[in-house]
Amino acid sequence: MVFRAVLAGCGGMSRGWLSALSEHPLLVGRVKVVGLVDLDLSLAEARAAEFGLTGAVCGTDLEAVLAETRPDLLFDVVVPPARAGVVETGLRHACHVLSEKPMATSLAEGRALIAAARSAGRIHAVVQNRRFIAGVRRIRSLIESGAIGELASLNCDFFIGAHFGGFREDMDNVLLLDMAIHTLDAARFMSGKVPQAVYCLETNPPGSWYRHGAAANAIFEFSDNVVFNYRGSWAAEGANTSWESQWRIVGSKGTVLWDGEDRFEARVVAGDTGFFRDLTDIAVPSPAEDSQTHGHASVLANFLDAIEAGRQPETASTDNIKSLAMVFAAIESARTGQRVTIDQGQSN
Repeated sequence: MVFRAVLAGCGGMSRGWLSALSEHPLLVGRVKVVGLVDLDLSLAEARAAEFGLTGAVCGTDLEAVLAETRPDLLFDVVVPPARAGVVETGLRHACHVLSEKPMATSLAEGRALIAAARSAGRIHAVVQNRRFIAGVRRIRSLIESGAIGELASLNCDFFIGAHFGGFREDMDNVLLLDMAIHTLDAARFMSGKVPQAVYCLETNPPGSWYRHGAAANAIFEFSDNVVFNYRGSWAAEGANTSWESQWRIVGSKGTVLWDGEDRFEARVVAGDTGFFRDLTDIAVPSPAEDSQTHGHASVLANFLDAIEAGRQPETASTDNIKSLAMVFAAIESARTGQRVTIDQGQSN
């Protein structure tokens, strides 16, 4: 099946979407982009020319372009404040919708989008591309195997001096809302645990070029007494970590270190005597399926596969709102200075 798609939001992020659709083996030939929408018509026209989308309808009015092209899919790449209206419009036109993150600007808005998708009988999913990288899949497999014993804690550091310019530098809670969602979703996915509560301290470090909230420290309580410690900053110059963070994951039998790129160290206890027990190296398993390790392309392919199979994709909004709940609980904790319970009812 070749899906017909309209892409809304033709800024810098759209290039990654269109490149994946036109170049990646998982996607080539599966989607025909029939429309491009942006408030700035010249951006839509420029993207159409850049990717050779001859015949694609370019416009500034999403409703009109959807009515003219009658697509199967809407790709939502707009800025977060515009997301809800774009998703609701796409669903009203019987489109399956794949959105950039965050899926909504509040939990109430997220729940409303889930209800709208359910009412329309269409899929709404979110681009959580960090789930679809080899390292995250390998860590999940290692934890599930029991090789490091009973999971005790996940600990990550995210420190990057990122000079985006544009809307991010004027956002509230910029790190937690725009970036930490990736890391929090990865922790939830890798651990297989349910987030229950959080205490968070949010700051805007000296020298920050962001208006608000460029750094945060958060302690999440997960089910089964698992703790997730997050330390992050988008205004940290001098020693960038990976975009995927640096991780230390501790179990009852051992520990795995991951640099967020290609380097793993995993050791478990090999003896029962001595002040420090003897250790032995263990392998971190390779991903079971290579198709799940291509980031953005794998998210898109998973979305298309789910539609064809009549099932929900891995990053369906019904699941992703659970990670969004972590974000908003952390923001509320930072605002109040109190530990905040993550109400699982928010995620239904």
